[in-house]
Amino acid sequence: MTMALRKIEDLHLLDREYDLAIIGAGPAGMAAAAQAAAAGARTILLDENPAPGGQIYRSIERNSPARRAFLGNDYWKGKGVLKAFLQCDAAYLSQALVWSVEQGETDGKASVELRVSAGGKSSIVHARRVVFATGAMERPMPVRGWTLPGVMTIGAAQIALKSSGLVPDGRVVLAGSGPLLYLFADQLLQAGGNLVAVLDTTPRSNWAKALPFLPPFLVSSYLLKGLALLAKVRRSVPVFTGVGTIEVIGQDRATAIRFQAKGRTEEIDIDSAFLHQGVVPNNSLANATGCLLAWNDRQKCFQPELDTHGRSSLPAIYVAGDGGGIGGALVAEVGGRIAALAACLDLFPEKTRQIGPLLAKHEKRRRVLSRGRTFIDTLYQPAVAFRAPTDLETIACRCEEVTVGAIRDAAARNVVGPNQLKTMLRCGMGPCQGRMCTATITEILADVQQRSPADIGTYRLRTPIKPVPLREFASLPFTPDAVQAVTGDHSDRS
Repeated sequence: MTMALRKIEDLHLLDREYDLAIIGAGPAGMAAAAQAAAAGARTILLDENPAPGGQIYRSIERNSPARRAFLGNDYWKGKGVLKAFLQCDAAYLSQALVWSVEQGETDGKASVELRVSAGGKSSIVHARRVVFATGAMERPMPVRGWTLPGVMTIGAAQIALKSSGLVPDGRVVLAGSGPLLYLFADQLLQAGGNLVAVLDTTPRSNWAKALPFLPPFLVSSYLLKGLALLAKVRRSVPVFTGVGTIEVIGQDRATAIRFQAKGRTEEIDIDSAFLHQGVVPNNSLANATGCLLAWNDRQKCFQPELDTHGRSSLPAIYVAGDGGGIGGALVAEVGGRIAALAACLDLFPEKTRQIGPLLAKHEKRRRVLSRGRTFIDTLYQPAVAFRAPTDLETIACRCEEVTVGAIRDAAARNVVGPNQLKTMLRCGMGPCQGRMCTATITEILADVQQRSPADIGTYRLRTPIKPVPLREFASLPFTPDAVQAVTGDHSDRS
């Protein structure tokens, strides 16, 4: 019997309960849905985007090598993940924001309740288990002038390239560190962009720190691919290494970029500048749900505390892919399969003989794909100067226009952590709810107070994790617990 994905058009056509809910349709989410459906779980995948793919495989369903050859072979691997997803017996609702998840109990067993917004309406979806496959987000790179028109992140520019084939006009400079810096440089050049320089901010001292982890990298899939990419970009455009400071210059928009490299100050006229210093887990939903977070000192970010199968500190909640720690698309795909199978083992213990060998197979595959990752993470750790900027006029919180100087001044007065700082300066209280400044705030406080970021902590998030119209709250059904909380009336409680 041929199976096919069931695309749901209306939020209220969803079933009342599913065995497994998956949030996010990137490589981890698509793979998790296909794996769970194959194991016999009633599965629903909910995603904010209009089509599956996530960021790494964005627009993979409608793109083709003939139209977007410049996106490269790694991008086209997403076709296989997409095909398996489209052929699986799962339900799929696109353009759906899961803005709240609560773990509770059903018949004495852990379960989850998801509040979902789609098409101007909100509803409640029940599931026995949930997998967060929320992916990664770019680490902020605050430099003087980064809020000027004409300055964006590389990730944002790549979205435009993948979604619509849009190439920025005029003279372009890329600045930052990490593999995506060179990958996007190559894509932009192949797409016909006028890339005039790459400013690599990777600290030279990182090489010495990374060398002990070199042997596994030498036998990984990253080696030849990475060397070829570096050589290709360096042949095509000037690359400035050891860049220590960056300033974007302009009045109404960016017109030039000034930087220091190898003891010299350089200035380049530009029309656009794209910044990047790696990615961090998008853990907003895990944070707001109450999953414990841990500081990853190698990747310099907070991530959910997980066991080897992706189970969080809340037993009904799993995290897969880059949302649980940065590993890349292939590792994320396998991680999605592992989390889905582990959740199915919870749900269907009678299928242990069927699921167990598959789980072991994917765990082995993930170990192979993860070779060399420690070397890459260590080599491309962003410089402290960009993680915790010292230029006092630089804006750290874009929404509330709070400067580095204001934050450093408050930090010197022994602010306990980001949440206290939020009440003092409104950092993290704007429309982005702290997504664009949380990493910077933690790093600045740690730098000033000479404490570990693990001790400083991060923003404590509450639901909704993104803005939801009040009318959608009002349209949700009243639960007995909610009525009792407001009125004190116990009459409707079962």
